[in-house]
Amino acid sequence: MTLHAKFKSSIAAAMMLATAGFGLATQAAKADAVDDITKAGAINVGIFSDFPPFSSASADMSIKGYDVDVAQAIADALKVKLNLVSVTGQNRIPYLTDKRVDLLMSVGYSKERAEVIDFAAAYAPYYIAVIGPAALAVKGKEDLADKSIAVNRGTLEDTSLTQAAPASADIRRFDNYNSVIQAFISGQTQLMVVGNDVGAQVLAKQDALKPEQKFQLLTSPSHIGLNKNEDRLKKAVNDAVAKMLADGKLDESSKAWLKTPLNPDNLKD
Repeated sequence: MTLHAKFKSSIAAAMMLATAGFGLATQAAKADAVDDITKAGAINVGIFSDFPPFSSASADMSIKGYDVDVAQAIADALKVKLNLVSVTGQNRIPYLTDKRVDLLMSVGYSKERAEVIDFAAAYAPYYIAVIGPAALAVKGKEDLADKSIAVNRGTLEDTSLTQAAPASADIRRFDNYNSVIQAFISGQTQLMVVGNDVGAQVLAKQDALKPEQKFQLLTSPSHIGLNKNEDRLKKAVNDAVAKMLADGKLDESSKAWLKTPLNPDNLKD
């Protein structure tokens, strides 16, 4: 073989190796979270382990709640096992970006978070509500006039109530939610203002008082968080939530855990 022929052969071999390498790189680039989840046979979902009624330990010590119902539906849609991973407010975003979890439940949308992670469609209602006994007629903020209302001092509930209530409303501020609830159920106040997560616990346990949600002061639904550029996973999550909404499963979970029917309007940002 001449020197020229050897040179041409070397160039051809190099091109073949480069093409093969490019093909492997392209395949790697196309691999995504759904491929990884399917290969592992499980999806890792970050969840607060003590956040009733969305997620908390049951009598058998398993984690149950509204968020768990939705996470399980997503796992079933992907035909994989559900692995719940306990996270905190401080570590959950790093857990997601480091791929220690594939999804995060109960994530409120914000522009700051949207710079780091992506959001699937809203799946859970979160709102601040005025709660009172069924016998007390309260339909809107004007009906708060001359009423005594318990609220947790310095919270978003406090701010929302202060902005909405007439000047004659008797707003009584307490230092924690337990004190707010006790003031309400003991009759120290006629009403209380809390998030629907706290409110669900009261609605479930006070049969004699027959408390009910009167109206909402603020709505900010929860989303499912995922890493950016995971379009297939985002579609799978959105499809699973849409199916639960269409077949009534999401409403069933709301009635079971939030103690109120699901209002689709509460899933709008």
